[in-house]
Amino acid sequence: MSGRVVPLLLWSLVLTVASVQGQGSPQDAFIIQYLERRLVQMEERLNQCEQNTVSVTQKTYDLSSEIRGYLSTLTVVRSEVKSQMDSVSARVDRMERELEYLENKIPDQSDIEMEESLLEQQIKAAEQDLLKKKAKLKVVNDCSTALTQIKSLKIVKKADDSLGSWFKDPTEGSAKVYLLSGIRNNTLLEFPSLQTFTERTSASSMKVLQLPSHWQGTGHVVYNGFLYYHKADTPNQILKVDLVNGTVADSTLLPGAGRLPVYSLNPNTYLDLAVDELGLWVIHADPEYEGKLVITKLDKGSLAVEYTWDTQCRSRDAEGAFLICGTLYVVYNTRFGGRSTVQCLYDIHDTIHSDESPVMFFPKRYTSHSSIYYHPGDKELYAWDDGYQTIYKVETRRSDQLTAE
Repeated sequence: MSGRVVPLLLWSLVLTVASVQGQGSPQDAFIIQYLERRLVQMEERLNQCEQNTVSVTQKTYDLSSEIRGYLSTLTVVRSEVKSQMDSVSARVDRMERELEYLENKIPDQSDIEMEESLLEQQIKAAEQDLLKKKAKLKVVNDCSTALTQIKSLKIVKKADDSLGSWFKDPTEGSAKVYLLSGIRNNTLLEFPSLQTFTERTSASSMKVLQLPSHWQGTGHVVYNGFLYYHKADTPNQILKVDLVNGTVADSTLLPGAGRLPVYSLNPNTYLDLAVDELGLWVIHADPEYEGKLVITKLDKGSLAVEYTWDTQCRSRDAEGAFLICGTLYVVYNTRFGGRSTVQCLYDIHDTIHSDESPVMFFPKRYTSHSSIYYHPGDKELYAWDDGYQTIYKVETRRSDQLTAE
């Protein structure tokens, strides 16, 4: 209604102005000009009102849309909160039932004291069993031989690989020689004797054995017709392979081993197996024991751990090690190559000590060993020296005589 009244009012004012102009007096002309200015101002104000009305209408619409969106979100949140509250309520009910069940199952204080006493008895019994095993190993396998000197050097042969291992089966009556070239392969070469191994035409008598899986490093041994080696791509698995039929006779995972190389100068070997007068051993390094060497006695049949000793011999700057009568001898060198020396030993019988023993030097040959094996029957060390297969003669004495001196 007001929208129609305003134009009519303006039209009537225009007619009035026109009639006044027709009469034509100065005072009337002034009134007419005044009325025209007022009309222009009124038109501008009307236009501004229309613009404000449109803006307010748009803002009202936008606000209404935003409120509807908030209401929708609030509905979803309310539904989620209700669902979570139902879930929490269900969990509280279940916890109450479990607490009630546990309260009924909690034993009396007297029962707890009896169980603690039984646990202490079991711990003491386990400790006594370990001590008995250690004592049995010392008494039954009484061995009192100690290394006094590494004497002559003999170069037997040269292989293509600078790293590898070779050795004889230390079992009494066995003369076979075995060679594993490189740090990762599955081919074992077997020779009837040391003589055929050294001959140029040894290929005719050589036997090639394909192993069921690849080896890793250079720490392998053959003992009583079985090959013991570290299986490649595993941190601490040892395989026992029957060399007659090439099948896996047994395997074991050595606890705590395989987390860092045994010797810092031989970084590809994580488990180093050895044989001495007492039987089968594994040498490895323990990062939780400041990287020092650990020796573990294994049962050659079942590969069960008989006992483990922590030594004070460091793996840093070491290139190899071997055992003689339960005594570990660690060989050290420099990363640039040089004269190898035995600077640390550990005797499980506690009859000889490293700080009381002099440093023993290998015969002069300024390279580095990738493997060193002691043969208890031949009293020799079989070493792989920068691709050369070498033999060292060793001199031993009874450890009690060594101590007396």
